[in-house]
Amino acid sequence: MAVSREPLTGADEFRSSQLRARDMLRGDLEGDDLEKYVEERIITTTLDKAVSWARGNALFPATFGLACCAMEMMSIVAGRVDVARFGFEAFRASPRQADLLILSGRVSIKMAPVVRRIYDQMLEPKWAIAMGACCSSQGVFNNYAIVPADKFMPVDVHVPGCPPRPEALMHGILQLRDMIQGDPTMGWRNRYGAVGTEEVLPGNLGADSVNVFGSTDRA
Repeated sequence: MAVSREPLTGADEFRSSQLRARDMLRGDLEGDDLEKYVEERIITTTLDKAVSWARGNALFPATFGLACCAMEMMSIVAGRVDVARFGFEAFRASPRQADLLILSGRVSIKMAPVVRRIYDQMLEPKWAIAMGACCSSQGVFNNYAIVPADKFMPVDVHVPGCPPRPEALMHGILQLRDMIQGDPTMGWRNRYGAVGTEEVLPGNLGADSVNVFGSTDRA
């Protein structure tokens, strides 16, 4: 194996920025140079955007697993996916300290009231992710005992799969983060008229919804 030495790209710019920072601290920058230095390092935004940015980068998921999808959910905190890179690794054992509920598995009719009670006890604002086919559309257990999550509570993001890989759940969380920060990339909602988690008929938005809860309904 041959080892070669190459000049570091951008070293001159880095050194120049260090020198300008030193001159600014000393008070040597004046006039246009000082204004340019300040403009390059100050970001202006609104309070709502700052709050949304903080909420989107500091979600606290509830430690709550339902079935086999829970194994995939647990693995997102491991080194392979490392959800800590985005600030979502702090799973909370109490719903009163969590603001994200990941429904990882099938929900039976007897379990639905329990899940809804946990969701109601969570902090506001709160969000929910339906992970897996069972929780989204009953999956392979398409019988009277299983109920989709969006029939009894609002769901913000659906992650398909049986079970979905940890990378898929990570993608769903990032989609939720974009939605919280006001920059959603889920264009299919406009194409198919899916305003919230409800399903509506084409050309009749909001009139004949299949489900009760809309995107902002938390009742």
